[in-house]
Amino acid sequence: MRSATLALLLCSVGLSTLQAQTTYKKLHLTDKFHCEGAYYGDFNRDGKQDIVSGPYWYAGPDFQTRHEIRTPEAFDPHGYSDNFLTYTGDFNGDGWDDVLYVPWPGKDAVWHENPAGKQGHWKSHAALKNVGNESQGWGDVDGDGRPDLIYNIDGFLGYGTWDPKQPEKPWVFHPVSEQRGYQKYTHGAGLGDLDGDGLTDIIEAAGWWQQPKTPEAGKPWIWHPFEFAQAAAHMLVYDVDGDGHNDLITSWHCHMYGLVWYQQVRNEAGEISFKQHVILPSKPDTSTADLRISQMHALQLIDMNGDGLKDILTGKRFWAHGPNGDAEPNAPAVVYWFELKRDAKGSVQFVPHQVDDDSGVGTQVAATDLNGDELPDVIVGNKKGTYVFLSE
Repeated sequence: MRSATLALLLCSVGLSTLQAQTTYKKLHLTDKFHCEGAYYGDFNRDGKQDIVSGPYWYAGPDFQTRHEIRTPEAFDPHGYSDNFLTYTGDFNGDGWDDVLYVPWPGKDAVWHENPAGKQGHWKSHAALKNVGNESQGWGDVDGDGRPDLIYNIDGFLGYGTWDPKQPEKPWVFHPVSEQRGYQKYTHGAGLGDLDGDGLTDIIEAAGWWQQPKTPEAGKPWIWHPFEFAQAAAHMLVYDVDGDGHNDLITSWHCHMYGLVWYQQVRNEAGEISFKQHVILPSKPDTSTADLRISQMHALQLIDMNGDGLKDILTGKRFWAHGPNGDAEPNAPAVVYWFELKRDAKGSVQFVPHQVDDDSGVGTQVAATDLNGDELPDVIVGNKKGTYVFLSE
């Protein structure tokens, strides 16, 4: 267990020095490298959230009993796993949470069918072929009430859908772009309603695709170029400043440095542009003790303190390219959340709080209320193992 209480030194982000009190109970469930993305679901339908990390699901609320979903394999942390992200849903409509495994980029995604309380490995089903991007998005794009997977394939960016009435059929990819330069290791994807028309748009590092009011199969959505990042991770859409227009949050370079948010601005004609605000700089002064986090390869937007405003959950992806790759690969593998604060004048601050300094994130970080205290708890699967951080 580890408690995190930190006096934070804040660097050139316009924040004064503050004292932050954040306490978590740390559970290290395994030190084996099974995946770089863990998630949650109620897999035994006991009303308590469980977690899934690689080949195992761990039964809540103490997570001390684990069950095999598929044949376990531990990977060398100098390399990679076969599981970059994990999501859950009732993919066959039987009332039991199933598991979607998003693979090494360019490989095929599969979902495993919950055996509804029976023992043994879960049945595997084909989901999507050749899933590209290192930080896929997960959310409802088409408005059918089911989350979709945002990714690229064969040079096209789009989203994959599933039908619980036809669970044996592979999922369907819907392109939103023309064929471009996307490849399996492309970085950055997100979704949200940027133009405020009630339809979900898709975001990438180089701009955003506006969903037409009447999308036509095979016809690209409306393209708006804008450099949000050099190499983004998850791209989060939220009204940061409370002005009624959605803004965007992302890491500037997920193998280097930088955490930024973009304020949406509109001219008199209603045309949308964005103004960058720096939370953590892309070129920090490494000779100082100012807060810096390299390799922020996973982000989640969630209200961490119950104040009604959504915060940023992120951290350092430990050994993204091994012990000698990228910026400061052997620096402390931290997990942080950045608290959104607004004042009456519309000014915005993001105040950092440390969760832990010896775990980090993977290509995914997840959070939900696991212990019933109505505050999110943090879930990590990465090259250091599997962790749960329970808020206290």
